[in-house]
Parts: sequence; C-alpha cells; structure tokens
Amino acid sequence: MEYDINSEFATHIRQMTPFDLPPVMCIENTAYEFPWTKGIMSDCLNSAYHCYVSEKEGMIQAYMIFSSVLDEVHLLNICVDPQQQNKGFGTAFMHWLLAYARTNAAKTIYLEVRASNQQAIQLYEKLGFNEMGIRANYYPTKKGKEDALLFAYEIL
Repeated sequence: MEYDINSEFATHIRQMTPFDLPPVMCIENTAYEFPWTKGIMSDCLNSAYHCYVSEKEGMIQAYMIFSSVLDEVHLLNICVDPQQQNKGFGTAFMHWLLAYARTNAAKTIYLEVRASNQQAIQLYEKLGFNEMGIRANYYPTKKGKEDALLFAYEIL
C-alpha cells in the first residue's frame, strides 16, 4: 500500500525493499544506542512483517515495522532520522498506521516504548493510545535494563 501525505513536508510512504536497508540501517544506528542488526532487519523483510519507509524527495526520512495478525497490529519499530525529527514525520507515519489498521479491520494496535522516551510517549498519548502495563527490564541500557511501557489503541 503506497500512500502520499499532502502536507508541508510532502512525504511518500511505500513498502521497504532490500535496497532500502543501507539508509534504514544508517538511521537505526544513528537513532538508537542499541540498534537492531542488519540481520534482524533482513529477517523482517523476509517474513510476514510489514516494513514501510517514508521518503521525501527520494530520501528515506523514517521507517516502520509492524505485524498484523487477525484483528491486532503490533508496532515493532518506528524510527525517524534524528536530523528529521520534530518535523511531523513520526506523527504522519502513525496516522498512516491508524488508517492501515482501520482499513484492515484491526481492533487494537499495540506497541512498547522505553519508559524514558517522553517524546514518543507524548505522541502516542496525543494520538489516543493508552498505557496498558509495564514490561519490566525490557530494553537494554549501558547500566542494565529499562522498563517498557505497553500502549494500546482501541479502534472504534
């Protein structure tokens, strides 16, 4: 499913391909202290996961990986290039995911987020996601582990 978002940043959302892995991995490695490996990303592309990129003027600005099983969508990874953050790409991508879920008869979208990632938490709450619980010691840190907050969005 390709999708153009008509806004001031005019982004195009399309399925990720193997050719997108170098720029996606560059974003992943720049954005995260503990990034996914190229092997994990390749496995996602070769499995039943849904992998999409958001690009502007031919440059990948963000990417998203999620699973969709029966009436549930589970957002596994969403990342905006750190140089492009706070420009609306994350919000636009999340709106795209909400539209995808509705179109495909999903009832709930789930995601985990680092407890320390206040910017993402604010975005999810603004979009109508609700905190459902905590996954203790879920994410690695330099000093051990960090909790993940589990969020859900109920589609009406």
